[in-house]
Amino acid sequence: MKPRISVISVNYNGFALTAAMIDSLRRHVTTPLEIVVVDNGSQRDEATELQERYPEIIAIRSPENLGFAGGNNLGIRAASGDRLLLLNNDTEVGDDTLHYLAETLDADPSVGAVCPKIRFWAPPQAIQFAGYTPLTRITLRNALVGFGQPDDGSRDTPHTTPYAHGAAMMVRREAVEKAGPMPEEYFLYYEELDWSERIREAGYRIVYDPRTTVFHKESATTGRQSPLRSYYLTRNRLLFARRNRRGTERRLSILYQLGVALPKSVAAALLCGRRDLAAAVLRGGRDFLRHKIGKE
Repeated sequence: MKPRISVISVNYNGFALTAAMIDSLRRHVTTPLEIVVVDNGSQRDEATELQERYPEIIAIRSPENLGFAGGNNLGIRAASGDRLLLLNNDTEVGDDTLHYLAETLDADPSVGAVCPKIRFWAPPQAIQFAGYTPLTRITLRNALVGFGQPDDGSRDTPHTTPYAHGAAMMVRREAVEKAGPMPEEYFLYYEELDWSERIREAGYRIVYDPRTTVFHKESATTGRQSPLRSYYLTRNRLLFARRNRRGTERRLSILYQLGVALPKSVAAALLCGRRDLAAAVLRGGRDFLRHKIGKE
């Protein structure tokens, strides 16, 4: 009997992180799981190393980095479960509660995706995600519900959220079939927000279920203030506006990003002495205007 839950995780030069994530699943979760790891163009063949350490998993080696979306899509195609848990390799679980996410999907066919409570790994392990607020129409800004707050029970009410969090989200396979794969144009950042739009357009809701908690070692791969992150956040916010806004809203949003947000980011980076970040932001805007979409 095949597992109903397939855990899909993308690895990029992160063997130790991925091994810790797998170890936490093996240690705490009693629900049968299929674990699929996509080694996304790491410098060495970490898929083979992971397969040797964990013979029960499915480890796939991609010779090139397909990006966050491309790696997850490769894993989804290899998975056999009807409940697909996309789980960052820099996360760990601390208890046996993943089954609640599947139960949420089972209980309501209108729910296409469900996210757990996400807390930061580092002490005091404050909340990172307890849902999202909607993106503003023009500036494309929103907030993480509960961000930085202690886990004191105030964020323990399930609710609908407009967007799923890419670090930990369980998706109904039927929703993937209707909404299509995660958009690979982004390569890194914003793809889960765009995919959430597609899932909702397919007629599904996205919900937050606090009965499950995942701990996130946030930005362990890209760095919190790295040129890579600055580049993709700048470029992909513009790409999101182009793909998800229409008419006057689209034009105003793109103008805002280029005329207000981008110069502000450049100025802030320069004031901090980070010319590398300023250059990355400028490249992001330039590549969007040149329609250079995909891997930088």
